[in-house]
Amino acid sequence: MNILAINGSHRKGKNTAVMLQAVLDEAARAGAETELVELTDYNIKPCLACNRCLGKTECSIKDDDMGVLAEKMLAADGIVLGSPVYWSNVTGLMKNFIDRTRWMHMARNLLHGKVGGAVTHAGLRNGGQEHALAIIERFLVAQGLILVDTRDQESGICNGGAMGTMFNNLEEGKISWKRGVHEDLLALEECRRLGRNMVEMIKRLGRA
Repeated sequence: MNILAINGSHRKGKNTAVMLQAVLDEAARAGAETELVELTDYNIKPCLACNRCLGKTECSIKDDDMGVLAEKMLAADGIVLGSPVYWSNVTGLMKNFIDRTRWMHMARNLLHGKVGGAVTHAGLRNGGQEHALAIIERFLVAQGLILVDTRDQESGICNGGAMGTMFNNLEEGKISWKRGVHEDLLALEECRRLGRNMVEMIKRLGRA
């Protein structure tokens, strides 16, 4: 069982990466092999809109790193995407990556039946996390993945997904901020749940 996490943050190793690593650490404890990919480490050219992928599962761009990422996705049983929020959306880095997976979807859904999950992070408490999460989740569903959320049957926490914030509180009329997502205990717990739920779904599908 292999779970791949892909980080769309322009800041390598920061809050979104911490959230994704929490997902992977919990999945590893449940028996999965894991890998975290930072998109900043890869050269991904923009889609040319040449439409070659309309007729066959092939991209016309051959001289960048998208092929390496595609191989990782095809080999994975589960894929979790993460992005900080940029104007109630994913980052340009993540959007470019999403666009370049078009060849894996148009003629045939090559990722069909894999298990998917998403995490997102923003500075503000209501900073567009739900919008960004919905964009990632819609992409995963369109690619044919089976979407997993962060809920379980034991706790009373029933948020819509793993969404972090730097906003802490209002103290004497001044806003205070978390130093990082490591102080957002709810977000990290939901990341761990996502990891557990992804492993459980992969096992349920008989792919462990």
